[in-house]
Amino acid sequence: MQFSIKPLSSYVIFNKSLMLLAPLLLLLAIDAYADKTKQIDPASNVTPALTVTLTQAKQVTLPLKIFANGNIAAWQEAIIGSEANGLRLTNVLVNVGDVVKKGDLLADFSAESIIAELNQAKANLMVAEAQGKEAINNADRARTLLNTGALSNQQIDQYTTAADSAKARIEVAKATVAAQQIRLNNTKIFAPDSGIISSRSATVGAVVGTGTELFKLIRQARLEWRAEVISTDVTKIKVGTVAIVTAADGAIFKAKVRKISPTVDLETRNTLIYVDLPANTSAKAGMFAKGEFFMGQTITLALEQQTLVMRDGFTYVFVVKTTDGKQVAKQIKVQTGRRMGNLVEVISGITPKQMLIATGGAFLSDNDIVKVVPGTIPLSNKHPVSSTNISTNKSTKK
Repeated sequence: MQFSIKPLSSYVIFNKSLMLLAPLLLLLAIDAYADKTKQIDPASNVTPALTVTLTQAKQVTLPLKIFANGNIAAWQEAIIGSEANGLRLTNVLVNVGDVVKKGDLLADFSAESIIAELNQAKANLMVAEAQGKEAINNADRARTLLNTGALSNQQIDQYTTAADSAKARIEVAKATVAAQQIRLNNTKIFAPDSGIISSRSATVGAVVGTGTELFKLIRQARLEWRAEVISTDVTKIKVGTVAIVTAADGAIFKAKVRKISPTVDLETRNTLIYVDLPANTSAKAGMFAKGEFFMGQTITLALEQQTLVMRDGFTYVFVVKTTDGKQVAKQIKVQTGRRMGNLVEVISGITPKQMLIATGGAFLSDNDIVKVVPGTIPLSNKHPVSSTNISTNKSTKK
């Protein structure tokens, strides 16, 4: 058996041929892969960034509201003070939180010294009346002798003057008695109106001066919400406008506007709106409260929350446009307004007929290519209109 041995030069030629064929085979493989990727999207050489569904804005009815914050305060607070000077408090009959009626006794002072002075004034009045009666009788008798010559005109004038002086002393004595009677009456403190005692500084045994504050009274137990409304919204609110007030403890009251302040605060640029709260509520004076003023209803465009995209402080939506056979997402800035559950009012930027990307806009950029699946997601018109869950959220304009 014989073996043929090929020359070394033939092996070298074969290896060089393989080296020349290798790049050619690699190029053929790349072309085959490119042909395969073209089948992903026949209309484009770019893979869609997202598969989306479409929706449209619909017209819904939303209530108009103006939101405000403020404090709950007493409608009017009466200060009940002492009119007696230098007297000692002997009884304090009410405390903070007590409900009183007009004319109820709240406290009284020691009245012994006032009673003694009143009795003395009455005695002085009796003396003045007795002396006056005598002087008046003398003057009457003197006048009967005027034409007889028994008394001179000067003497008759003296009797007449004495009678007039006696009458004046009687009036002074009567005034003194009245003054002492008033002082005696002032030893008892009565409620000037019906309401609730909100403050008490009266202490049994204290000797107080004239004008010292003893109690504070919330008149008629009436409370009001003093809402601070921005000056641009004040003209929209009228006396009698309905408001829903939510107190700090979560209690909700239906109230009405009683008065609108005629001035605007120079620091806050807000105007106070005085809103009467219903009686027998759990609200307390001094509480913080927020509320809503109802201004009617309007028909407006609205979108689902997930259709909107927030970027750089602005709100956007995406519409789909066909360009060169490609479905391209276009970013549009919109201005939003009121909210109702998952619905957001769109004030400007779109029309009812525009087809918008329903979800996933947060993952898209302007001019991204998308793939729209068959069928759209219409916005339901069956969202209930609630009077308590609407807020205002207007995006900033450039």
